[in-house]
Amino acid sequence: MIKLVSYGDSDEDETVEESTSDSQDSTSSNTSVVNNNSEIADPTPVIDSHEESMVTSAVSNSAPVNIPSMALSICAAPDVVPMGNENDRLTLIDRNAKEITVNLTCDELFAPVVGPVNPFLSQQQRSVRNMLSGYVEQAHLNAFEFENQRRTFTSFGYAIDPSINTEKADNIVARIPDVSLAKADLPTEKFTTVFEKTIKRPADKRKRKRNDDPSDLDGFVGPWAPYVDEKRDIVPSEEEAAELEEYLAKRHKMGKHTDDKPMEEKTILHIKDPLDYQGRNFLHPPQDIGVNLKSDVPPTKCFLPKSLIHTWKGHTKGISAIRWFPKTAHLLLSSSMDCRVKLWEVYNERRCIRTYYGHRQAVRDICFNNDGTQFLSAAYDRFIKLWDTETGACVSRFTSRKVAYCVKFNPEADKQHLFVAGTSDKKIICWDTRSGEIVQEYDRHLGAVNTITFVDENRRFVTTSDDKSLRVWEWDIPVDMKYIADPSMHSMPAVTLSPNQKWLACQSMDNKIVIFSALNRFKFNRKKTFSGHMVAGYACSLDFSPDMSYIVSGDGDGKCYVWDWKTTKMFKKWKAHDSVCISALWNPHETSKIVTAGWDGLIKYWD
Repeated sequence: MIKLVSYGDSDEDETVEESTSDSQDSTSSNTSVVNNNSEIADPTPVIDSHEESMVTSAVSNSAPVNIPSMALSICAAPDVVPMGNENDRLTLIDRNAKEITVNLTCDELFAPVVGPVNPFLSQQQRSVRNMLSGYVEQAHLNAFEFENQRRTFTSFGYAIDPSINTEKADNIVARIPDVSLAKADLPTEKFTTVFEKTIKRPADKRKRKRNDDPSDLDGFVGPWAPYVDEKRDIVPSEEEAAELEEYLAKRHKMGKHTDDKPMEEKTILHIKDPLDYQGRNFLHPPQDIGVNLKSDVPPTKCFLPKSLIHTWKGHTKGISAIRWFPKTAHLLLSSSMDCRVKLWEVYNERRCIRTYYGHRQAVRDICFNNDGTQFLSAAYDRFIKLWDTETGACVSRFTSRKVAYCVKFNPEADKQHLFVAGTSDKKIICWDTRSGEIVQEYDRHLGAVNTITFVDENRRFVTTSDDKSLRVWEWDIPVDMKYIADPSMHSMPAVTLSPNQKWLACQSMDNKIVIFSALNRFKFNRKKTFSGHMVAGYACSLDFSPDMSYIVSGDGDGKCYVWDWKTTKMFKKWKAHDSVCISALWNPHETSKIVTAGWDGLIKYWD
């Protein structure tokens, strides 16, 4: 379609001359105007054939005619009127559209999805779904009616068919396999629901023996009247009595503890020469090692260990506790979960000297007396046994029918026949080894007692418990003189007294080592807190260096940590064991020797 465009009247009217040259010039000028599409401003109506004939006749008659300047333009996208009925056309909408701006007809709403189909989808994948299992249409259903039919189906086994195509009002769905369920097979002819009135059963409401007359002092029962058919004194029949007696006999037999009898103790000596050339046994400290083991003066300066120098192997299960021989530390006593206690040499050949057998279950704690001739062992078989260190004989047995978690001799020289044990029933029990009797009980804790530590020249002792508290007791007075508990405190299953007797280092279950004063006030030292290790859930014991410059502890990952006492900074850590490093002790006569014990059954010596 060609459209002629007018630019309006020009300033000078063009005169059409007769000469052919002038007509050609005008034709060429008009053509140049048509080619200049960028100067077209306003479109003009299309000149019809009648007007075109008038222009042609005027030019042919060679008469001077004034006409407006016109130009032709090509429209690339003309307005096209669609064919057919407008109502038959559908509006195409994206299926993922969330909002539309036109009103759609019913045919447009339910029109099929058009477009290319993914040939790699299965029939199930091509189906329209709004959830994982299919397409769910929202239905308008009364919540009460739905719950009514659900409960009816659960209770009676039938309900109204929820299908939208149900024509009959009494069409039901039954849980019975037979779909054609007769009304006579159901509870009532009207298909009673659970919210409708049902037939009362005999046991729905029991009658009481009423006597509401308050003047009847002997027979008045009020609201406490018994039921008519109630039996207050129920006596089992002969058959029931026989069954009950048999059941009680079996239960009593199952609940009877056969391990109450103590295990027979025995010992094995692993060395051939228990006596030296002068007739001295292995309890006598060696004097040819270059260290004065009888000295009470600690080393002047301690250093950090650098390497592993020895490993003691012999326990088949994890180790629970290790203890130095008193004063000299030339022997090491270890208790294990394999129910055994072993004595090891620390110097010379570092042999296993003796093994003590006497517990049925894992040994929890051990403790030497002051001179090391005897030691106590507490195990999970609820027995505490007193052993002779040299001969391996069991001297005495003690039990309170509770598990003892910690045992400790009284350090006073005139009270070496007394020892205290913290048990699982929240008590601290004091025994006399001479008579085997319990002479005192300290019962104030609210949880199992974990540690006992003597302070203040052995006149007092400090205990910690699972109740997250610390209590201070005067000896032989069963009332705690000081109770320390705070909401921020955690359980402290390991406590060590410093060499200068002034501080208590406590292993807290929030992965910290906290310090308390061991003097009169037992004040918590907030400036001394050692952290960086993971001990939550493990009773990892800790120790001080002899010169009070370092503090050492194991952790739950098998590592050993050393902190500076003054600055509380961590100086060193290393992997000591494959499992939990349950104990770490610093040799009191050596400058840099530490012994560690782990749940891998090994005892390692570091220097």
